[in-house]
Amino acid sequence: MRFEALAKSHNRESVRIEELEKRSDLFAKNVFNNSKMLQFLTNEAYSKVQAAIFSGNKIDRKIADQVAEGMKAWALSMGATHYTHWFQPLTGATAEKHDAFFDLMPDGRGIEKFGGGQLVQQEPDASSFPSGGIRNTFEARGYTAWDPTSPAFIYKTTLCIPTIFVSYTGEALDNKAPLLRALHAVDEAATGVAQYFDKNVRKVHATLGWEQEYFLIDKALAQSRPDILMTGRTLVGSSAAKGQQLDDHYFGVIPNRVLSFMSALEKQCMLLGIPVKTRHNEVAPNQFELAPVFEEANLSVDHNLLLMDVMDEIADKHGFKVLFHEKPFAGINGSGKHNNWSLATDTGVNLLSPGSTPMKNLQFLTFFINTIKAVDTYEELLRSSIASASNDHRLGANEAPPAIFSIFVGKQLSDVLDDLEGVSKGKLSPEEKTELKLNVVGKIPEILLDNTDRNRTSPFAFTGNKFEMRGVGSKMNCAKPMTVLNTIVAKQLVDFKKEVDALIDKKNLKKDEAVFNVLREYIKTSKRIRFDGDGYSKDWDTEARKRKLSNNKNTPKAIQVLTSKDSLALFEATKVMNDKELVAHQEVELDNYIFHLQIESSILNELVYNYIVPATLKYQNLLLENIAGLKDVYGAAHKKLTEPQLNILEKMAEHMVAAKKLADLMTQAKIKSDKATSIAKKAQSYCDDVKPYLDQIREHADALEQLVADELWPLTKYRELLFTK
Repeated sequence: MRFEALAKSHNRESVRIEELEKRSDLFAKNVFNNSKMLQFLTNEAYSKVQAAIFSGNKIDRKIADQVAEGMKAWALSMGATHYTHWFQPLTGATAEKHDAFFDLMPDGRGIEKFGGGQLVQQEPDASSFPSGGIRNTFEARGYTAWDPTSPAFIYKTTLCIPTIFVSYTGEALDNKAPLLRALHAVDEAATGVAQYFDKNVRKVHATLGWEQEYFLIDKALAQSRPDILMTGRTLVGSSAAKGQQLDDHYFGVIPNRVLSFMSALEKQCMLLGIPVKTRHNEVAPNQFELAPVFEEANLSVDHNLLLMDVMDEIADKHGFKVLFHEKPFAGINGSGKHNNWSLATDTGVNLLSPGSTPMKNLQFLTFFINTIKAVDTYEELLRSSIASASNDHRLGANEAPPAIFSIFVGKQLSDVLDDLEGVSKGKLSPEEKTELKLNVVGKIPEILLDNTDRNRTSPFAFTGNKFEMRGVGSKMNCAKPMTVLNTIVAKQLVDFKKEVDALIDKKNLKKDEAVFNVLREYIKTSKRIRFDGDGYSKDWDTEARKRKLSNNKNTPKAIQVLTSKDSLALFEATKVMNDKELVAHQEVELDNYIFHLQIESSILNELVYNYIVPATLKYQNLLLENIAGLKDVYGAAHKKLTEPQLNILEKMAEHMVAAKKLADLMTQAKIKSDKATSIAKKAQSYCDDVKPYLDQIREHADALEQLVADELWPLTKYRELLFTK
């Protein structure tokens, strides 16, 4: 199968893509956006939808019917035949159930039908999706409800309506509902603080720009590897002689087949309103990246999930398999999904970007320092939001941020914070105000202009006008880290406003004096989270312990914090998730972790018994035949001639025996782990007692790959997977 796959891959040609239309002409053609709503909705319906988007107002049934009628008319004019509620269950992927725009009249005639009821809510059952024990069998129904803040779109011949997914009793069973609540919380909190500086601000949007890294592997080669098909990564495989050490792939010329894939992908993205802008080769062979223009966070999350679905389909048409796994190949870089986050007002101001006046710069410092304080307070919770079985392989590896959360702001901004830390308590003298406004706050724009040094090992870095969260895994739903980040910032801004208002009301301080006083204390109390050094060094591990920063290196430990007293209080105070939902989400995460390791261990067992051992035995038999033949011809003199063969035989036997023994021990460890009395203990047992065998078995399997004749090795090798263009 390996050699048939290689022949197929070598004979592939690029799919020709003609790009005749400008990107701007294609953009959002298949999206029911503002321009389409103005065309297909009544003025009343349009204004109600806008009010729902901007203020969260409910849409009544009469208006919903009007919107549905307009949406149906547009969808039918675009050739759509079906509609679906497009949602994000706790699987990490998307889900959909298609219904036709069709119904029967009482007289038996057919009619295209789609009303407000079908638009606003559906009951897709969906009882088999993960729920973390939140649903009983007798109330296993799930409901999807329309999210008007993310526009409907047409993909192929289906109208897709973004929705939340909730249980019979109203708890969130998805990743979108908590995200929407978190975005609402940060909107209210940030708006209140932004009005210190501009009374005209009525709404604050969290913005997100993700950077999607991925591998492209020839489809035939991927299909020849059971581990890639079942787990998304290679469980065995000896490193190729050449990897990424020459840095010749990074930003290099994009191969023709890949460029055709990218062109087709970008065209589809334009039609779907996904504003992709950047594409390039990444560091590892056959690794690439694309990135869009930043958008409102909820829409950006939807677009990233849609993008991954579209990538899978277009890759298949071009003879590729997309690998989103965070670490599909050992020994070379894995893939992440950097999340670039900021806050923007409805007046067009980026709250994490300094301005032309000291007051605007004080506004910047307010949101900048509050974000640092939020991350310091909840660093362990933020770490939990990027935890997964697959991301565990990447975090802390040489190309990715460590599992310890810290913030990098650069020397220049650190100096500014140090200056602000020395602000007098209480009222400021005229000289101190002048010093602050002219020499500290006023110079921030110039400081940032020259602040180009970036620490690529930092999990959370300020990069000019936004914070970049680098630990997010490449196949992860961005909703998870964005829910946590926006929640903790919302809580922090609420606390900040209470403290500032108290100083203004009770201490008679002026607004800017009160702001400076509170920020000074935050700078002092959050100092431990700021770190500009190398996140890979052992010194940082030691230093992090001194600073009392968490270092949860695996998923079972990382997600324990979800149900801690502080976490429960945080999510309850911000109304993002209740206790029941948090417990359910934690249970789903633990289940997913266990299932991933169960699948990987089962596939590795299969590889050992059905692929590696038979190939090794076959080569051993060939060597034995050779040794016997030489003995027949040369008699006792054959010993010198057969020494290399005997040496290889012994090495193969050692590694084969070890691999088989470890595979059997791994099976026993799984049986023992399955007897754990709680899901948390079971997940930790799989982590501690089962997972180590994966690497131990791999060591012997990779040694056998080096010993067995190439023509007999059944599994496609790294040099073929990574260097077939």
